[in-house]
Amino acid sequence: MIINLLPDAEADLEAIGDYIARDNPLRAVAFVAELRAACHGLADTPLGFPLVPRYEHRGVRHRGHGSYQIFYRVVGYPIARIDVLHIIHGARNYAAILF
Repeated sequence: MIINLLPDAEADLEAIGDYIARDNPLRAVAFVAELRAACHGLADTPLGFPLVPRYEHRGVRHRGHGSYQIFYRVVGYPIARIDVLHIIHGARNYAAILF
């Protein structure tokens, strides 16, 4: 299955890595790799994570990884691909960022 990290998600990963690298460059690299692996792991159970309240009509789902939320959309029926929209720290207001 195709996992497509959209430009906003790639930018989020870059910002997360930069933020962590201020204190621990090695951990930054490892954590960004963990987040990427979590995104690719969505292929195992694409419909296994909940829809985001107020965004159900857009098919936006989320899964957690540590303190971060991975927001994604399943495309096609049967499923053709997964678009990762954003990767956001759980303390942030996702509604202001998603749409």
